[in-house]
Amino acid sequence: MPTNFVATAPVTTTSGTIFGAPVSVRFTPSAFEFHYGDGSDATTTTGGQSWTSLGQAQFTPTATSHVYRERGTFSADVDVRYAAEVDLGTGWFPVEGELTADGPSQQIRIFEAHTALVAYTCDQKPSSPGC
Repeated sequence: MPTNFVATAPVTTTSGTIFGAPVSVRFTPSAFEFHYGDGSDATTTTGGQSWTSLGQAQFTPTATSHVYRERGTFSADVDVRYAAEVDLGTGWFPVEGELTADGPSQQIRIFEAHTALVAYTCDQKPSSPGC
């Protein structure tokens, strides 16, 4: 079943002074690198959304979800790549390249789930498969 990952990263502006002149630098998220901990990775342009925000039922695939093939404990993280712009008082100019901020690892445990299609619920027919 898909495990949905969601990350947030705001646009951040920092101001200061260089050689006595005011300067502002704006960092805008440009990519999210999802590392699922099982050797699989995905890069997206957004941090994803919850199933509720997407209007989807839980455990449906999303652009940032991942299906683990094995049970176990995995160390997952999301790194955010930022594009930068600088303003020296005359407007914003893009800076070549990107800056990557490494996200903290999160230990997650994956369990095994079994489903079965049945004609009746266990209340309706206690002898049904899986009851």
